[in-house]
Amino acid sequence: MGVVDLSDKLRLALGTVKDRASIGKARMVHKSAEGRGFSHLEIAVVRATGHHHASNVDDKHMHEILFLATNSPGSIPFLAERISRRLAKTRDRLVALKTLLLVHRLLRGGNRYFEHQLRMAHASGHLQLAAPWFAKNPADHSVYFLHKYSAYLEERIGWVINQAGKLEPLVMNQGLEFGSYDEKSVDLVFRRLPKCQAFMDRVLESCCPFAHLPCFNTLYRAAMTNTLKESFQVYATYCECVAALMNMFFDLTAGARALACRILRRASMQSGVLQLMYDTCEKVIGNKNLEYPVVQIMTLEHVAALEQVDLEAGSSSPPPVLGDGVKDVGVVRGDEDDGDGDLEVGDSSGDFGALFSWKSSLETKISTVWVVFEDEFSR
Repeated sequence: MGVVDLSDKLRLALGTVKDRASIGKARMVHKSAEGRGFSHLEIAVVRATGHHHASNVDDKHMHEILFLATNSPGSIPFLAERISRRLAKTRDRLVALKTLLLVHRLLRGGNRYFEHQLRMAHASGHLQLAAPWFAKNPADHSVYFLHKYSAYLEERIGWVINQAGKLEPLVMNQGLEFGSYDEKSVDLVFRRLPKCQAFMDRVLESCCPFAHLPCFNTLYRAAMTNTLKESFQVYATYCECVAALMNMFFDLTAGARALACRILRRASMQSGVLQLMYDTCEKVIGNKNLEYPVVQIMTLEHVAALEQVDLEAGSSSPPPVLGDGVKDVGVVRGDEDDGDGDLEVGDSSGDFGALFSWKSSLETKISTVWVVFEDEFSR
C-alpha cells in the first residue's frame, strides 16, 4: 500500500510541475494583444484538466472557458486544437478523462452557439476526441473506458439539445416540415429510431464493461452518470419511435415492413442488455438523482411473429436503404381504416410485450387492418 501511495504522490508532483510549465509557456507564447484572450483560454483548459485530484471538472473552469471562447472571435477552433493536443500528449489517465469530461460538459453547457461551433470544429478535424494511445484492451479497464467514452462522445456530438431541453439527432433539428401525419411518422421511425439505436449501442459499450466493478474513481462515476442521464432521454424517444412503428407496421409497403422487422430485431437484442446494464448501474453507482426508466422488453418471438406475418403476406420487394433512401419508404392507408385503436405516437408507457403480443394483442391494437392478414394466416 505504501508503494502505491508513493507512486500516486510522485505522479501528482510531476503532473503539477507539468501543469505549471504548460501555463508558463502559454503566457510566454501569447503575449501579443490579439493572442492574449487565447492565452487565458489555454490556461483555463490546463487548470480544468490538471493532474490534481478532483471528483469532476470544476464548473468554475467550464464557465470561464465558455465566457472566453464566446467573447473571443475565432477562438473555438483554437480551443478545440488545445483540447485535442491535451488528449494526444498526456499519458495520465485522469487527465485524459478530465479532458473528455470537459468536452462533455461543454456540450451540455446550454450555449447553442458554442455547441454549434464546437461541432463544426469536430467536423473540420480541429477537435479530435480519440487519442492513439487509447488501447482497446478490455483487461485494462481504465484505458479501455477512455476508448469507449471517447467513442460515445463521437456519437453524442451528433445530437443537439432542443428547445424543450431534450436530446435529439442533429438531422432532426434542421427545421424539417411534414405535410401529413404519415410523413412525420415515417421520418420518426426510419430516421430517428436507427439514430437512437446507434446512440444506445455507444451507451452500452461505455457503461456495460465497468458497471460490475465494486468501486471506481469518482471521475469515472461522473462520466458514467452523465452518459446514463442522456441515455434516459434518448430511451424515451426510442420507446416513442417503437410505438409509432407498431402503429404503422401493417400500413407499410412490403419493402418497408422488411426494414421495420430488421429495426425491431435490433431493438429486441438491445432491450435485454439495456435492462441488465441499468439494473447493475443502479446497484453500483447508487446515485439517488438518477431516475432509471423501466425497460420495455421485446422478445425475439415477438419480432419473429411479425416477420412471419410479413412472409405470409408475400413480401418480395427489397427493403429500402436508410439515409437518402428513407424517402422511398411507403405507407399504404386502407379506405376502411378509421384510426380506431391506433397507438398514439409518443405513448411509450406501455409494455413492449403487450405491443408485440402474437395474435390477440395485434387484433386489439390494429384490428381493422389485421383482418387482411388473418385471412392470409388461416391458409
